[in-house]
Amino acid sequence: MYQLGNHSQAELVGVHPNGVAVCEDAIEITAQDFTVFDGLRTDAEQIEYVRTGVSKTLKSKHLKQPDGYGHAVDLVPYINGKLRWEFRPCLIVAEAVHEAAEKLGVEIRWGAVWDTPLLELDRHDLESEVERYRERRRLRGKSAFIDTPHFELIL
Repeated sequence: MYQLGNHSQAELVGVHPNGVAVCEDAIEITAQDFTVFDGLRTDAEQIEYVRTGVSKTLKSKHLKQPDGYGHAVDLVPYINGKLRWEFRPCLIVAEAVHEAAEKLGVEIRWGAVWDTPLLELDRHDLESEVERYRERRRLRGKSAFIDTPHFELIL
């Protein structure tokens, strides 16, 4: 149905091959077009993202890891010619990533439910999974950082 555009392909340069494979498969099966908004980041980009609150850590999986690859991507829905960060379209992208990761046998952590691997979540009810994650955080007296476009490899 959809395919990765030039920008998305450029953002995947330097991303671990397993992450690239999941993105390539997910775009072919998704019901929601998306772009690879961010792949491998420089240290300077990450520092700026932390400074502005876009990211919470200087140890991001978007940075080059010891194996020489970035281990994270941000997949942002593309709707009517514009990038959109709304929750529901992001859920549709997450469903496709779940399906692709399962098919390829790739372990993924999703930024909307940090404490449980994506493949352990119910692909058909990700909204409830996010709410359960929020509740688990609340019960620990912590806030939930929900980053629905973020996906990272668990290696």
